[in-house]
Amino acid sequence: MTPGFVVPEAELRERFSRSSGPGGQGVNTADSRVELSWDVAGSPSVPEWLRSRLLARLGRRVSGGVLTVAVSTQRAQLANRAEARERMASLLRAAASPPPPRRRATAPSRGSVERRLSAKKRRSQTKRGRRLRSDE
Repeated sequence: MTPGFVVPEAELRERFSRSSGPGGQGVNTADSRVELSWDVAGSPSVPEWLRSRLLARLGRRVSGGVLTVAVSTQRAQLANRAEARERMASLLRAAASPPPPRRRATAPSRGSVERRLSAKKRRSQTKRGRRLRSDE
């Protein structure tokens, strides 16, 4: 995320449930689906300026101030847990990154304006040459 910003392990909540994905014969007995949740709005480890940026950038992914990531792509619960943590980390990294610098507005150069106008005139003359004349 940002230098010095770490989500403490104690603030993460994991919930396990039956996965609808791969699993073979053990699919009905293994709780391999992982839901990893973190309370962004109530976390004491997040600075206030970063909290507002995270909540704004995560948008609809946050429900009631809590970010939840669900993973059920792997057969093993351990692999799903690792993937859920990686997905959450990449989401938080992207949301915490500083905004790009603002674009400074510039006027078109004189040469680009002249090129555009001359191209329009050429096109206009081409089309005018294709018209049928009424005096013929």
